[in-house]
Amino acid sequence: MQSERRDGEWFAVRVRSNFESLTARSLDCRGVRCFVPMYKARRQWSDRVKVLDLPLFTGYVFCLLQAPRFRPILETPGVVQVVGTGTTPVPVEPHEMDALHRIAGCGSETLPWPYLSAGQRVRMRAGALKDVEGILATAGDRHRVVVNVELLQRSVAVSVERLDLEPIWPQ
Repeated sequence: MQSERRDGEWFAVRVRSNFESLTARSLDCRGVRCFVPMYKARRQWSDRVKVLDLPLFTGYVFCLLQAPRFRPILETPGVVQVVGTGTTPVPVEPHEMDALHRIAGCGSETLPWPYLSAGQRVRMRAGALKDVEGILATAGDRHRVVVNVELLQRSVAVSVERLDLEPIWPQ
């Protein structure tokens, strides 16, 4: 991820709902590197069940940008704004983007998760997600690590084995 910082920083770009992939393709044609993390969701129709690829962050595309290059982004159809404070775009924390890239590539079941501000912080000890930090959440007998993207106030949960976790103690 260090080399990417030289190329720019990752920014969250707010886009029209259900236009994430289309906007990412349009930005890609303009030479902007984009990332739209996806998950598989089962949807029931009256006659069948279908598995769909849906964006983990509805209404957002992550773009690797140079700070002065916001104008082409904002002129792209489907783009609403670059996320920030007021009119100043704010990059997503590098460790959060690293975690999102690793989660997207690990092959584990992934799904959107409600934003959490409290809970036990944990770190993965082994496997493809080694050293990824997040918040432990349980649903029935399943364990998940929830990784927050503070800027968007959104989270992503990934299924994990309880034995692969270690607590992060307050400092």
